Amino acid sequence: MCGIVGAIRAQNNVVDFLTDGLKRLEYRGYDSSGIAVLSEGKIKRVRRVGRVALMEQAAQEKGLFGNIGIGHTRWATHGGVTEPNAHPHISGGTIAVVHNGIIENFEAERSRLQGLGYAFESQTDTEVIAHAINHEYQRNGRDLFAAVQAACKNFHGAYAIAVMAQDNAQNMVVARMGCPLLVALGNKETFIASDVSAVISFTRKISYLEDGDVALLSENGIEKLVDKTGKAAQRAVKTSELSLASLELGPYSHFMQKEIHEQPRAVADTAEVFLESGFIASNFGANAEHVFQDIDSIKILACGTSFYAASTSKYWLESIAKIPTDVEIASEYRYRDVIAHPKQLIITISQSGETLDTMEALKYAQSLGHQHSLSICNVMESALPRASELVFYTRAGAEIGVASTKAFTTQLVALFGLAVTLGKMRGVVSQGQAQDYLDELRALPGSVQHALNLEPQITAWSEKFAKKTSALFLGRGIHYPIALEGALKLKEITYIHAEAYPAGELKHGPLALVDENMPVVVVAPKDGLLDKVKANMQEVRARGGELFVFTDLDSDFEPAEHVHIIRAPRHVGVLSPIVHTVPVQLLAYHTALARGTDVDKPRNLAKSVTVE
Repeated sequence: MCGIVGAIRAQNNVVDFLTDGLKRLEYRGYDSSGIAVLSEGKIKRVRRVGRVALMEQAAQEKGLFGNIGIGHTRWATHGGVTEPNAHPHISGGTIAVVHNGIIENFEAERSRLQGLGYAFESQTDTEVIAHAINHEYQRNGRDLFAAVQAACKNFHGAYAIAVMAQDNAQNMVVARMGCPLLVALGNKETFIASDVSAVISFTRKISYLEDGDVALLSENGIEKLVDKTGKAAQRAVKTSELSLASLELGPYSHFMQKEIHEQPRAVADTAEVFLESGFIASNFGANAEHVFQDIDSIKILACGTSFYAASTSKYWLESIAKIPTDVEIASEYRYRDVIAHPKQLIITISQSGETLDTMEALKYAQSLGHQHSLSICNVMESALPRASELVFYTRAGAEIGVASTKAFTTQLVALFGLAVTLGKMRGVVSQGQAQDYLDELRALPGSVQHALNLEPQITAWSEKFAKKTSALFLGRGIHYPIALEGALKLKEITYIHAEAYPAGELKHGPLALVDENMPVVVVAPKDGLLDKVKANMQEVRARGGELFVFTDLDSDFEPAEHVHIIRAPRHVGVLSPIVHTVPVQLLAYHTALARGTDVDKPRNLAKSVTVE
C-alpha cells in the first residue's frame, strides 16, 4: 500500500515532480497525501486528507519550492485518516521521513523513544522511524547514512523509506525491506519512487533496490549503497520499457474501463510467447526444462483476484497436464504447519510482484525445503520474480485501476500455456493437440472482443443491479472461479454485497437467501455441465429469484419471465473462462457507474498490498 516519491534536482524545483509522481501512485492509496521540501534551510511541509489534488493546490498556494524533497500518498493502517497521521513525518524539525509498509514492533519502539524524550504527534507506526533516525543522527555525528543504517536495525516488519535532514541539502537516504523501491537517474537529478510509473515522465534509467539495501543519494545518483549484510554493493541500471501512453486515460472515463477494453491486445501480447515459440519449457526460464522434469506436483500461492486465476488453472493443470495441483491463499499458507515436498513446484501469482503475503508465503515454502519456484507476474524486476527460480511475465501493460481486470485474463493465458507445456513434456498432450491449443489461443483475442461488444446489453442490466443490496453468483466446474471473480468485482467497486457459490451447492444453504430482491448471476457456457446448471437455475426460479445468465451463442437458453440472457460468442472450449470473465467485469463496472462510486479508487482499498 502507500506510495512514496523523492527527488534531488540541481536545477529544478522538486515540487512538480513530487505532485506528478504522487498522482501516478495514487492507486496505491488515497486517504491522504503530503510533501516536504528543504527550502531556505528549513523543512517545509504540506499535508492534506483526501486526494493528491487537494494537497497540490495547497502546495501551490504556499509557493513551496526546493531542490530536494519527499512525498507520500497514504493507505491508512495505523491511525485514522487525519492530517496529523499523514506523511511526511518530521522529528524535531530535523529529520523528515516517508514510509511504505508496516513497522511491526512500533509499540516497543514508541515506548523506547518516549523514554528518550521524544513526543509523538500521530498514531502512526511511521513516526517511530522519524524519531529513531533523529536519535541516531545526533549520536552519529549528523551522518544521515549511518543514522538510517543504525535505526533500521531496530525495525521489524516491512518498509521502504526516504529520509532527508534539515542541515543536508545535498543528500537523501533511502532504505528497503520487503516493500518496493527504485532509484531513477536523470541529468543532475535523482528520483526515488515505489513504482516506475512515478518517474517515467522524467527519466527511463532505473535501478531497483533489493531487500536490506541502504543507499545515499545525491543529484549525481547513488553515492553509496550497502546490502543487508552491510557490505558495499551495486545495483544494475536498466532502461524502462514502460509506455507513457499506458499511464494516460486517453478517450476512456476510468482506468478500469480502459483496462477492460485493452484485454484483446493484452491477451494477444501474452499469448504471443506461445504462438511464436510453441509450448516449450524455456518460455518460463532457461532452467525450466530441468525443473519441469524434476517435479511431480504443483502448489499455487496467491491472493485476491490472482487466487481466482490460480483456482481456474487447477482445472487446466490437472485435466491437460495430468499433474496434481493444490491452490492456497498465501496469507493462510504461511501460518500453518506445512508438509514440504521437494519435488513440488511452488507457483506464485501477483500482478505487482510485491504482494507481501504472497512473498512471505514463498519465503516460507523455500525455508521448508521447496526447491523449485515459478513466479507469474506483470511487473518487471519486482520482488517475486527476483526471489523465484523461474519467471513468466504477463504482457498486460500497466494496470492502474485498483480492481484487477487485464492482469487476471493475462494470468489465465500464462497458466494455460504452462498447463499445455507440462502436458507435452509429460507425454499426455500430443503434437496435434498442442496445435489445436495454439489455434484456440490465436482465436482468443477475437472472442474477447466479441464479449466486449456485449457492453450495451450489460449496461442495461446494471440499472437493475444498482438498486440491489446483495447478489449471488453461480458457476460450475472451471467457471466457478469466474463466478468468484465476478462477485469480487461487484463488491470491490459497487459496495454491493455479493457471494459466489458452485451452482450445485445452491441447495445446501444459499438458496435460503433467494427471493425477488436477490439477483442471481449465472455463468453458464455450453460445456459438459450446462444441463446441471440449468437444473440449478430452476431451483432459483421456483423461489421467485431473478436470473441474469451469461451463456454462449450456441446454447439453447431462451429468455423468460425473470430470466435474462446475454450470449457471449460460440463456445470457445477450454479457454471459455477467459471469455466469460469480460461480461462479469463489465457488469461490475457499469453498476458502479450507476451507483456513482469511485470506480478507480474504491473506498478502503489500494492496488498493491505490501502490508500484512
